[in-house]
Amino acid sequence: MAEINTASATGRGRGDVRRKVHSTRVDMTPMVDLGFLLITFFMLTTTLAKPKTMDLTMPRADGDSMALPDSKALTIMLGSRDRVAWYEGMGNDPANPPQVQYSSFAARNGIGDVIRSKRRQVMEKFGKNELMVLIKADNTSNYKNVVDIMDEMLINDVARYAMVDITGQEKGFLQ
Repeated sequence: MAEINTASATGRGRGDVRRKVHSTRVDMTPMVDLGFLLITFFMLTTTLAKPKTMDLTMPRADGDSMALPDSKALTIMLGSRDRVAWYEGMGNDPANPPQVQYSSFAARNGIGDVIRSKRRQVMEKFGKNELMVLIKADNTSNYKNVVDIMDEMLINDVARYAMVDITGQEKGFLQ
């Protein structure tokens, strides 16, 4: 509360003029209490922002690896200067080398169209979304391209994809 001290000072100075000296003192205790109550109220009533994380499914350590048919696989290779190469299948048959095609992220008919086309083929053939995309980034590719291809997986509703090491033969395809 505010208090005003009205005690008068008496003194004989020039002339016999009496002055009243008023001192004002404001008690800040109620205002501080109110401030802490408001801070406590807002802290308890606000919802805290949940951190945005990406769900990551790691392979199991036990058991054999599962075979993947070439008709369900799409391999995407990321190179330097926004260059993208892809082929259908796994590319692990030396007798039948993959048919590699090239594009860039800036192209009109880019990698998103390729993913949608392959996903549609898998849906027609197997009746469900079983497309598996293998993403292989070269040492010369940049982080932005990796993030962009992950965004394409999310946009095109590709549930199964994996980041895989690039082979020497595939590095040659990017040259």
